[in-house]
Amino acid sequence: MSARINAAAVFCGSRFGNMSAYKETAEAVGAGLAQAGIHLVYGGGYVGLMGAVADSAIQAGGRVTGIIPEFLESREVMHRGVTELIVTDSMHTRKQKMFSLADAFLILPGGFGTFDELMEILTWKQLQLHSKPILFVNIANWAQAVLAMLDEAVSQGFASPEARALIEVVPDAAAALRRLETVSPSHNRDDAEAAARM
Repeated sequence: MSARINAAAVFCGSRFGNMSAYKETAEAVGAGLAQAGIHLVYGGGYVGLMGAVADSAIQAGGRVTGIIPEFLESREVMHRGVTELIVTDSMHTRKQKMFSLADAFLILPGGFGTFDELMEILTWKQLQLHSKPILFVNIANWAQAVLAMLDEAVSQGFASPEARALIEVVPDAAAALRRLETVSPSHNRDDAEAAARM
């Protein structure tokens, strides 16, 4: 029997954005993960798309771990209704912890923080610190400019086509959830050790 995805980290915005499809996608992802028995790992907030994905997973009976740095905890933006809330000493430690818990990564609509998380996890994969699936959920083509930037880096000779292929683009929540059913977690031999090098 092949291995399955047991936990997925979702990176997404702390705002809702300008289209209702963004929130609907976050809700569909949260509920879909829960229904599939996949543990949701996310940034720990209750606001925006972060809150929507967590609330939907909780309502569907899923396990949800929120990971939030202490300076954001003090601003009272953390979600107190999640299964587990982990408070870290920094943003970087937060990302390391999310990495270590997840078998795959889903990128939903978001802003600068989401782009930071995307680029870091993609760079770590390029450096062969992990080989976990990265799914970019390009709902309503919200991220065309980001994808064009990645393509331009290749065309300008700053990245290889092989590196660009490390991220998979799917059009919506349903496609992302179907893809998680077909991919297997491919862990570094020691994720804790890998995270410590990041």
